[in-house]
Amino acid sequence: MARTSNNLLTPNPGSPAAAGYIMPAEWETHAATWLAWPHNIEDWPGKFSVIQWVYTDIIRHLAKDEIVNLLVNDAAMETKARRVLVKHHVNLDAVKFHHVKTDRIWTRDSGPIFIQNSDGKTAITNWHFNAWAKYDNWTNDDLVPDAAAGVLRLKQYKPTAGKPKRRVVLEGGSIDVNGAGLILTTEECLLSEVQQRNPGLSREEVEQVMCDNLGVRKVLWLKNGIAGDDTHGHVDDLARFTDKNTIVIASEQDKSDANYENLRENVELLRSMKNLQGRPFRVVELPMPAPVVFEGQRLPASYANFYIANKKVLVPTFNDPNDRIALNILADLFPKRQIIGIHSLDLVWGLGTLHCMTQQQPA
Repeated sequence: MARTSNNLLTPNPGSPAAAGYIMPAEWETHAATWLAWPHNIEDWPGKFSVIQWVYTDIIRHLAKDEIVNLLVNDAAMETKARRVLVKHHVNLDAVKFHHVKTDRIWTRDSGPIFIQNSDGKTAITNWHFNAWAKYDNWTNDDLVPDAAAGVLRLKQYKPTAGKPKRRVVLEGGSIDVNGAGLILTTEECLLSEVQQRNPGLSREEVEQVMCDNLGVRKVLWLKNGIAGDDTHGHVDDLARFTDKNTIVIASEQDKSDANYENLRENVELLRSMKNLQGRPFRVVELPMPAPVVFEGQRLPASYANFYIANKKVLVPTFNDPNDRIALNILADLFPKRQIIGIHSLDLVWGLGTLHCMTQQQPA
């Protein structure tokens, strides 16, 4: 385990991080956003017909300020998507279609995770994807980073760890970075034996592989994620960096709610943590909406699942009084970006919202 005298991680020789690569923060300028067109009816049973319109509205906002790289299974799906996008007056000049088969549309987790060096050279980290160690249909999604590397003609790295060495599973929704050596994640997702991504890998080995491939110097470990999250603890429903030293974290005030104790514990834990300079973080609490339940199932509704685009922040909303409060908090944290609420009561029935479906490509 490579660490400095002050217990910070150091990259192993020959790794991307040793060559100067780091994962940029989401608020840094994008060349594009990667998305996949919705097609799996089983992800939104009984609601699939409305999803394409929610999706199109998201693309409409993004395409005003950056390129949208849109994955479609084939030419027929591209034709269908174009027809819908035209009806919604989307700027198609900013939408690039790529015929790449997917199992689902959660590009945050299955897509490429981009890294960049100080010269602005971009590469791809291609982590193994196994559908959150829960579902069987993932083989198409696992090939998405390969396809992106081919489209962009970028070098890619396939992280390995353990003895013997094997591909490491890491979903983009399980981490959040500040672009300056810090990463947020949860023990529930990366260390639990439930939906276990990397059996046999220790906490130290997980930290080192993130250091080597994402330029991480310190891992900020939170405990459990939110209720209703079938990924078992993704941090992008829980806590997010909004600048290099500010972290917004979901908070629940109702003591009877299933989220109350876990979120209280995480807030306290975060307030006790220090940055690379040994100073505390600015911690901002973000309310939770009232529980969103459909057909008896608690859904992972959270304002923390926002997406930071080039000139705006897209925020999931849920027809809840706390919508306005959450939007105002984020407006204060992103004063130079337009804050746009995206109605997500239907979208979250697929067990994810805005951050889950997007993946940024740095400029």
